[in-house]
Amino acid sequence: METDRRMSKFQFPEAIKSRPVWGTLEPRAGKSHLMIADAEGAEALLDLARADASLMSTAEIVYIPRDTGETYVDQLSKLGALHLYVGPSYEAAVPRLRRMLSDAHMGLQVYLAGTEGLMGQVMCEATDAGIPHTAIQTEHRGSVARRMQCVHCKGITEDVITDPFVCSHCGLNLFVRDHYSRRLAAYQGVCIDAEDPGNVPEPVRLYS
Repeated sequence: METDRRMSKFQFPEAIKSRPVWGTLEPRAGKSHLMIADAEGAEALLDLARADASLMSTAEIVYIPRDTGETYVDQLSKLGALHLYVGPSYEAAVPRLRRMLSDAHMGLQVYLAGTEGLMGQVMCEATDAGIPHTAIQTEHRGSVARRMQCVHCKGITEDVITDPFVCSHCGLNLFVRDHYSRRLAAYQGVCIDAEDPGNVPEPVRLYS
């Protein structure tokens, strides 16, 4: 069944400079192509293949379906990629991803699509492996949930969709800030009731 790709795109409102700006994937000339996506990020890879099917003969795809119902695995498997790895989680895919990046040669093009959490973490891995920023493209698709770090206990809470939220590590009520750490691939959360414990507003959905 054809998916309405407009439903997975989101126009983020303007924010502070530290917050990342995601782009749109475009075919690029390169000796090899590494494509990494989660959930609806697969739609961006499918669009990329429609734009230039020749990329797939030298492409390796890492796909993490997450829990979205539609996994896109069948559609991705028909693209004719050199390799397609479907993983149960980002954490499970990390060892393979690191090996692929360490084995990469000059001329590699990297394409990231899906949630901010996935793209931010893979960008850290790619740049740590020596891949230049100019060889990395991104496109947000799907969920707007955030990967958040508590500035108090330093714990990471994944898939935050409300503001404020409760830290999954220390239990503090945290305000969702737009400040983004590229090193951690996470936004920052600050205690919202430090001066008046228990005075916490009702949570609202991000970008509702």
